[in-house]
Amino acid sequence: MTTTTPPIRVLLVDDQPLVRRGLSLILSPDPTVEVVGEAEDGEQAVALAHRLRPDVVVMDIRMPVLDGVGATEELSRTLPDCKVLALSTFDMDEYVVAALRAGAHGFLPKDVSPEDLGAAIRTVHAGEAVVAPRLLSRLISTYVRAPLDTTPPPPAAAVTGELTPREVEVWRLMATGLDNTGIARSMDISHSTVKNHITSIFGKLDVRDRAQAVIAAYESGLITARTGGGDQAGAQA
Repeated sequence: MTTTTPPIRVLLVDDQPLVRRGLSLILSPDPTVEVVGEAEDGEQAVALAHRLRPDVVVMDIRMPVLDGVGATEELSRTLPDCKVLALSTFDMDEYVVAALRAGAHGFLPKDVSPEDLGAAIRTVHAGEAVVAPRLLSRLISTYVRAPLDTTPPPPAAAVTGELTPREVEVWRLMATGLDNTGIARSMDISHSTVKNHITSIFGKLDVRDRAQAVIAAYESGLITARTGGGDQAGAQA
């Protein structure tokens, strides 16, 4: 007897009806995805998410009533199994970083291709972080120095004290934008070893995914805005 995997239940959130319609049309041919609802602002998104229990929320950042950052923070707190994939235009980078801090599992530009959008939804549904290539390091290095609260970041030594020297190096390379293959090549270690190090790093830093680990690297002072140089933005751990 063959069991069929149910489609990923997706809630679309954007204050522009044409954008929601466009996203729905993009996703409709994908048999792995089912659009279960649409919301026009963050407050409505939170209410619908509690009622419909989607697996993934595709969330616009700039919206009236409650913006995508606030909605993401509320969903992360009250529906932790619901993954948020943020969408933004390139001139709203600071809001994307805020969304990652709030708990989004990743972000993409609004002009993302249908194939990349579907792949991103599947990735975040699997519990991994996803970001648009080439953007994560630039976004973090530009905006992470303006934290959402006034608490000064801990010195790098305090954060890295529990990490082994090799884990610190993996973390640093991750934050410069290298994916797992690039880290393995740079350190001359296997891909599986890189993944093991990253799992350990996440646990010791108490971060959920790659995006939050990169933010922590900048906020801790491990690397600075001018350190990064990789073209890849780690798509997944």
